[in-house]
Amino acid sequence: MEQHNNRTSSNGSNGHSAQRNGDRNGDRNGTKSAASYEASQTEKSDKAQDADGPKTFRRALPQLLACSAKNMILLSYGMSLGFVTIAIPALEAQAGNATNQTASVTLSKPQISWFGSINWIMVAVGGIVSGPFATPWGRRPAMIAVNFCFVVGYLVFYMAESVPVLYLAQAACGFGGGLLEAPVLTYIAEIAEPHLRGAMSASTTAVLILGLFIDFSLGSVLDWRTVALVNIIAPVAAVISLCFVPESPHWLMGQGRVEDARRALCWLRGWTKPEDVATEMSLLERTLNQTEKKPSALPTLSQLRKRTFLIPFSLVVYAFFIGHWSGMTPLQTFAVSIFTTVGTPINKYYATVLIGLVELTGTVACVALVHYTGKRPLALMSTLGAGVCFVVAATYVHVVGEALPDSDTSGPYAWLPMAALVISAFISHTGIRILPWMLIGEVYTPDVKGFASGASGCAGYVIGFFANKSFFFLQEQLTLPGTFWLYGAVALSGTVIMYFYLPETEGHALHEILEHFNGERVLRSKGGKKTDGDCEKWASDNRAMDTVSPDHVRSRSESRL
Repeated sequence: MEQHNNRTSSNGSNGHSAQRNGDRNGDRNGTKSAASYEASQTEKSDKAQDADGPKTFRRALPQLLACSAKNMILLSYGMSLGFVTIAIPALEAQAGNATNQTASVTLSKPQISWFGSINWIMVAVGGIVSGPFATPWGRRPAMIAVNFCFVVGYLVFYMAESVPVLYLAQAACGFGGGLLEAPVLTYIAEIAEPHLRGAMSASTTAVLILGLFIDFSLGSVLDWRTVALVNIIAPVAAVISLCFVPESPHWLMGQGRVEDARRALCWLRGWTKPEDVATEMSLLERTLNQTEKKPSALPTLSQLRKRTFLIPFSLVVYAFFIGHWSGMTPLQTFAVSIFTTVGTPINKYYATVLIGLVELTGTVACVALVHYTGKRPLALMSTLGAGVCFVVAATYVHVVGEALPDSDTSGPYAWLPMAALVISAFISHTGIRILPWMLIGEVYTPDVKGFASGASGCAGYVIGFFANKSFFFLQEQLTLPGTFWLYGAVALSGTVIMYFYLPETEGHALHEILEHFNGERVLRSKGGKKTDGDCEKWASDNRAMDTVSPDHVRSRSESRL
């Protein structure tokens, strides 16, 4: 975290220097200087973490255990996302709906749209206080405290007897999802060695989708209230697990607790002796001392007017728009209701489980492929494929008609809409659903990176909220086929637009990416093969692996879901 402040403040001064030059060359030189400083700080951090000892399994094991404890929180949050999907059909007030004849509380269509969307807003609210909440407490206590949001949320779900109480439970889980962001991202960035950081950070999205898949599976065999009780296991397990891992040595050093930091570092580097981590401790202390000498600063208006901010910001926001409005966000939230409407040859809950499974598979495929294919091919293929799938599903439902309770779903083409939607879930998670989060860590100049990351995340969450909230309205106005055609059109048009405007950032250094947005080069193909140092640099630059500073979170509070 302190390292991030160091980057931001120094890069901010470089940005001001470029501004004072008053011409384009000055701007470019300022950008390059900022990029050079970013690289030097990353190198110092990586040296500090790789300074002592060989890369052995014993050395990696405690870091993996700490990451697993952290992932239990993300699993709980992912389960809360899946819980909404399985609860909606049981709560839906609809004539002839056998699933809710004995329900003590039911939801109308407008209430369902709020129930399925309120968590997006509450994640933003949690993100606003995430940094200030985590910084004074410490990473580990903050992560432990976050779990109580999920425990309270699931208990309230179980006992809910009214619509406002359901909203309250959903808000608690959403707030917890936002509150976990700063301590979780910061903890991994501060404890992991560079050669492990990438894999550990990549597990974040996969664990979220795994939690969603688990709740989809539970919902196919259990009542939603029972699932709410079962979900409590995850946050309780997270609390227990976190009690056995150490606090971040970075945070402890920042608090002046040098001996505690040394003990924590010994634990994290393979339960070793203090002399084995002496070099890393020395470099860590030196980095923190340098950080304290550099004040932090928010970006100036002139920095936000530069094309090196405006163009990448517009690109990331547009990627969020395509990711949400290509249909996957409403499909994930309202999957059971959608499968009921289009008709499926298998149980609608089993079809929903299949959605969760292919989303998880697609996410893993993205992580495995992106360093070989680059981001641009995956993004273009995923938007094209998702668009075609939604057009196919829309055309089928338009021709055949929406399914009725007694509809025959055993015909030769009855599988077509389900298959199209399942394929769209898989292919979108191999690219466009993950793309904006990968871009956030790569496309911004260091002097605006904290603010821009927060503003981008804010835009993404707001877009997701409106995508979910508008689904039933669009379905009433356009019918379900019309809504799917709209989603397909958004995805297909996005393919064309991104073909011309989306650069290939994979394999390219930060300064090359910045030069692209400054109009000095064009990036259309993947860069050369990466060395270990390049991969570690990518891990440090990536938002999912970056340290979260108070300035970063403050910027998110002003701009942030």
